[in-house]
Amino acid sequence: MATRYDSDSAALDAADPLAAFRDRFVFSDPGLVYLDGNSLGRLPRATVERLEAVVGEEWGGELIRAWDHWLDEPGRVGDLLATQILGARPGEVIVSDSTTVNFYKLARAALAARQGRRIVVTDRANFPTDRYVLEGLAAGASVEIAWLDPDPIDGPQPDEVASVLDAHPGDVALVTLSHVNYRSAAIADMAAITKLVHDAGALVLWDLSHSAGSIEVDLDGTGVDLAVGCTYKYLNGGPGAPAWLYVRKSLQAELRNPIQGWFGQRDQFEMGQGYEPRPDIGAWLTGTPGILGLAAAEVGIRLVAEAGMKRIRAKGIALTEYAIDLVDERLASRGVTLGSPRDQTHRGAHVAVRHTDARRLTAGLIDAGVVPDFRAPDSIRFGLSPLTTSFGDVARGIAALERLLES
Repeated sequence: MATRYDSDSAALDAADPLAAFRDRFVFSDPGLVYLDGNSLGRLPRATVERLEAVVGEEWGGELIRAWDHWLDEPGRVGDLLATQILGARPGEVIVSDSTTVNFYKLARAALAARQGRRIVVTDRANFPTDRYVLEGLAAGASVEIAWLDPDPIDGPQPDEVASVLDAHPGDVALVTLSHVNYRSAAIADMAAITKLVHDAGALVLWDLSHSAGSIEVDLDGTGVDLAVGCTYKYLNGGPGAPAWLYVRKSLQAELRNPIQGWFGQRDQFEMGQGYEPRPDIGAWLTGTPGILGLAAAEVGIRLVAEAGMKRIRAKGIALTEYAIDLVDERLASRGVTLGSPRDQTHRGAHVAVRHTDARRLTAGLIDAGVVPDFRAPDSIRFGLSPLTTSFGDVARGIAALERLLES
């Protein structure tokens, strides 16, 4: 039986200025409700054509001669990402390697640039790979992690960062946080926290994996030093797509890539003795970049750039507001609580709901043709990727969870 939620979602979809973008992605199973684009974005139709061309014409036809233009791909795609999505300048972003490898490069470089300081600040709710890299760095050097224990929904606040900086005067080398919390979707106050870090003489490294392509970012305007992120979530670059890193131009002469590979060498093909880094963002390359992955990532980045971050952010807010309204109306009386901030200005493009039986419920949703994901200990994440998620998807996903709770 149709409900008012069905009619509401139909009206919202009819008025959606980004609705036409759904037709530019592959929907092989029209009945599937996919609410996991915050983990793996859908496949753009143009990616299939682009990869066929790279494989058949460039690799197949040009062979090694294709490196004449492939060599420029990490920086060229990085400039597109920088200027259209990250609020950065040309020459500040490079696309290559994985988020973990890039995070390691930047974190270790930051520590080397603040020798004599021994404290790294992060939070226990930060994404695991970031925490694990920091623990590895701390185990191999005279570095200590100062852990924040923020509210599980609202995430780290500026006053908490200020407190830990005050507790270690002159001894903090690096503060590193996720801009959008991977579990709750809380948005950290990038501008305020970055200023606090700079006032303390430290460097700041932001993980933007759940930000890039979902919310507006202004790396230049907020004075961010360093940032990393992936391209396979809201940027729809595909599984294992290359990540990116950002180094503010004023820091590029000071910081040094700790993984010195031949793609970061100034005269790469001279094969000379001794390493001399390139004098630009290319110094942060290491080994041979994956050209197929770069080609796929570029397609997704271009789609996001075409849609525009203002419109994407507006739809992300509308989708999450609609989802929260449905959670309050349908699920709150059934033991479900909201695991994301209610303030739309402090919430990214996914909604977490909490239930003591969340793991089983997530499995039940997937069996019913609704795909969210589970995050321990008790959260179901509904990823509402603005270019590919409809309001009808949201209504069907919440209705499916309601049916499971009733059964």
